[in-house]
Amino acid sequence: MPSSHQPRILLLSAYDAGSHKRWREQLVASQPEFHWVVLALPPRFFRWRIRGNALTWLQEPALKAPYDLLIVTSMVDLASLKGFHPHLARTPTILYMHENQFAYPDSGRQHSSAEPKIVNLYSAVAADRVLFNSAWNRDSFLEGAYRFLEKMPDGLPDGLISSIREKSHVIPVPIEDRLFVQRHSTLNARCPHLLWNHRWEYDKAPDRLLLLLEALAESGQDFRLSVVGEQFRNQPGAFARIREAHSDRIVNWGYLESRADYDRLLAEADVVISTALHDFQGLSVLEAMGSGCIALAPDRLAYPEYVPAAQLYASHESDPAAEADAAVQCLGWLLTDPPEPCEPTAWRLSELQKKYYKVISATLHRQTVC
Repeated sequence: MPSSHQPRILLLSAYDAGSHKRWREQLVASQPEFHWVVLALPPRFFRWRIRGNALTWLQEPALKAPYDLLIVTSMVDLASLKGFHPHLARTPTILYMHENQFAYPDSGRQHSSAEPKIVNLYSAVAADRVLFNSAWNRDSFLEGAYRFLEKMPDGLPDGLISSIREKSHVIPVPIEDRLFVQRHSTLNARCPHLLWNHRWEYDKAPDRLLLLLEALAESGQDFRLSVVGEQFRNQPGAFARIREAHSDRIVNWGYLESRADYDRLLAEADVVISTALHDFQGLSVLEAMGSGCIALAPDRLAYPEYVPAAQLYASHESDPAAEADAAVQCLGWLLTDPPEPCEPTAWRLSELQKKYYKVISATLHRQTVC
């Protein structure tokens, strides 16, 4: 039983996938000063989840109880939730934005709808505090919401975006301290072990990885390759072409079931690569950097917030071939004059758990976060 003085916090995750699940488990474990009640919905049926979660939880017994604080993820329809449960309407609330629907790239296969954007916007309005996992996530949300509202014909309140900006803060998803390891080997510049560790989906741009590897092979640079990450039933065709073209270089392929095996890979690889067109924080790159990898990432999204400038290659979103050449050139410089690993220490759990405690406590007592 929780002690009587522990504030009661209800944590809601409406689409409990990947980093969402990891973040909520990590948050609860790192903040034992509070009594947590957690509700999470499985990560499927995206359109229904983001629009229907308040209905799914309508008769949930846990939502009938009083709480000192609500913490909800960006998929939660907070405005509807507070309307359906009036006793929660005045409960202080933190909205955690893992992503925002205004900056999600269109795969061309999705049904176009403004509903997910409206859920994000209404939730931000209804929350007392909005946390983002990166400055790029925050800025793209505010800019996207502003442009979205500009298209509306009338009836808009003054200063809406400014009011959201004023209550917004950046606190990333933390990296576990155990991933920060001391390496005893140096970068293999002759035949570097390249790691691409992302979800196997279109927005991570495996087609750009294919072009990068082709250009690298044509340059005469030898390399070993690990392509790992969460896989799905339908995969971009670029993965099959990469595996066929570079079968003799592949060290690891597919999803690593064992977290220990994955952690060992992070500590063994030389260079972690991103080709992403969408990454609101880039947790996989941060984890690899914490484990001693040198990063090679495009100069866009959240990457400039933590990847050293010399390890960012020029972004050419409309010209993948030019971007591949830029990446190969950048990698060549890094192999010729290898930099020291740049550990993202500010993203460590031991550092960020203090920031989470501070913002939770301030919101509980309706105080300003300094």
